[in-house]
Amino acid sequence: MTETRKSFGKRKGGKGSAYKRRRRRPILKYGLIAFVVLISGAGGYGLWWWHTIFSDMPALPETAELWVTGREPATEFRAANGDLIAIRGPRYGRVVRLGELPPHVPQAFIGAEDKRFYEHEGADTQAIIRAAWSNWRSGRTVSGASTITQQLIKNLVLDSRQTLKRKAQEIRLARQLETRLTKDEILELYLNRVYFGAGFYGLDAASRHYFGKPPAELTVGEAALLAALPKAPSRLALTGNLEEARARQAYVLGEMVDAGFLSDSAAAAASVEPITLIERPLPDPQMGYVLDLAVEQVSTLLEDAPPDLVVTLAIEPELQRSVHAAVTQQIAEKGEALKASQAAAIVIRRDGAIAALVGGLDYETSEFNRATQARRQPGSAFKAFVYAAALEAGVSPYDVRQDVPLKIGRWQPANYTGDYLGPVTIAEAFAASLNTIAAQLTQEIGEDAVIDMARKVGISATFEPLPSIALGSQEVTLIDLARGFGTFMRDGERLDPYLVTRIEDTRGNSIWEHEATPPLRALSQGVSRDMTGMMVRTLEDGTGMAGRVNGWTVAGKTGTSQDWRDGWFVGFAQPAVTAIWVGNDDDSAMEKVTGGGLPAEIFADVMALALADQRPARLAGAERYVALSDAAEERITFYRNLAGAFSTVAKRDVASIEGARRTE
Repeated sequence: MTETRKSFGKRKGGKGSAYKRRRRRPILKYGLIAFVVLISGAGGYGLWWWHTIFSDMPALPETAELWVTGREPATEFRAANGDLIAIRGPRYGRVVRLGELPPHVPQAFIGAEDKRFYEHEGADTQAIIRAAWSNWRSGRTVSGASTITQQLIKNLVLDSRQTLKRKAQEIRLARQLETRLTKDEILELYLNRVYFGAGFYGLDAASRHYFGKPPAELTVGEAALLAALPKAPSRLALTGNLEEARARQAYVLGEMVDAGFLSDSAAAAASVEPITLIERPLPDPQMGYVLDLAVEQVSTLLEDAPPDLVVTLAIEPELQRSVHAAVTQQIAEKGEALKASQAAAIVIRRDGAIAALVGGLDYETSEFNRATQARRQPGSAFKAFVYAAALEAGVSPYDVRQDVPLKIGRWQPANYTGDYLGPVTIAEAFAASLNTIAAQLTQEIGEDAVIDMARKVGISATFEPLPSIALGSQEVTLIDLARGFGTFMRDGERLDPYLVTRIEDTRGNSIWEHEATPPLRALSQGVSRDMTGMMVRTLEDGTGMAGRVNGWTVAGKTGTSQDWRDGWFVGFAQPAVTAIWVGNDDDSAMEKVTGGGLPAEIFADVMALALADQRPARLAGAERYVALSDAAEERITFYRNLAGAFSTVAKRDVASIEGARRTE
């Protein structure tokens, strides 16, 4: 048998080389496949990682929105002269432009936060590598690398979580912002949005409330101290930790020297510069009534208000404080004996500007505004509109009516004193506030005519055409009464009160501004001046004599509601109208307080304050009041008594005017 041998060794010749090549091909093939898979996996992982990091990254807001995005609503209230009245919400201050600042102010912040600010493109790669190395060596976070641009992004766009994902988004958005804004614009935005502790946002707020000066006046030491705060604003706030803040100030000054912004000697001088923090004035809580009304008006004027409002008010802060003090003093001295626990006052200038408004004695105890929200019976103060309607209908101040007991249906109005004078002129009846004559006039012209008159002079209350409207039985607000009397002050042109004069944002952009509208004539000059003459007489020899102001011609009217629940005095001189209310929140009766008593006395005090430092001016219509001599008064009394005797003989003790309305 022939033996067959199998060889497992190498084949000879070319056939062995080919075999070898065939064996290499699978290795290359699978190696290439593995490489492709590895690369694809890495690429896929990279895409997944990229998607995970940036898929939910917020979009960079529009440039204008960066000034207000993430900002809590805050309203700054200022007087017409620019003085700060109050701030509701965090304190942001006005926008500061770089061009307004001395160089050392922005340099302090650059030195403290980002010395390479003008060299990088939003994120400082060198600083990132340096910080990463320091942190790796220490095993914990000991160094950061956030640029000023990154801090802006962190504060305005992203949340405060310290994660790799958030950091990557911060860097990307910072570089996007650098392509949109110039370096100066970014630095300007940073200075105006950064937090300085103690509720202060922005350089202007911090400078004014810590040092009492605008940022343009900051010294090197003060600038370095403020630049020390953004690192840890709550911990380093100057009001609570000045010592540690000054230690950080030394670091900032050193960085400014290192950056070439300061010499060693200048830094040394700044480090020992005395720092004086101002005593921040406590906000006046009694201004709350004014601010509440202002907020209400702003919300009416603006449907979508930005969060950084600067509202200029017509209020005169010194007068406001003086008026509040005068009102509270009078109630403190006389209120307990007279069982009067509350009062309200309003002063409105001739152009409609609300110069002072007291909604109650203590805003902290009760925020209810009795000058604008309380609806109370005005009593005889409403007679001004009854008589104005009668004059408009053709009645003369010198016409005579009979002051006698009266019955209108089942209603029997009586005079406050219970006495009746018989025949009196309309002017006399108004000065003496005779109820019977007001009721007669209302019946002659009709209740609707009285309501129309109240509407024309700007009173917004809802009225019912009832006979008792003649005596002010239907409720109105104090500000409405003041507005109505303002029509007489303005010689028949309606008074339109306003409190807000201008609305801006913190960058100075005008949003709304009060514009004087063409005056609306509510009354003829003749009617208005006749009414003014009669109201002057009320203060000269009528029920309002306690409301007189030395050196001034003043017109006005008293008012007392049923059972002495409300006491009113509303009056005016040429420059202003003032309205006073006294009473109790629970509508309880006072101790026979009439409008000619405590309210008139408060009016005299408040009006004197409102007219201070002004020269007495002519009041249109005042000349129509003619003071009578004693002899003339005696003759009038004689003829009045004679007419009364004839009236008694004719058995006209009680007059009934049912159905006696004037028809047109």
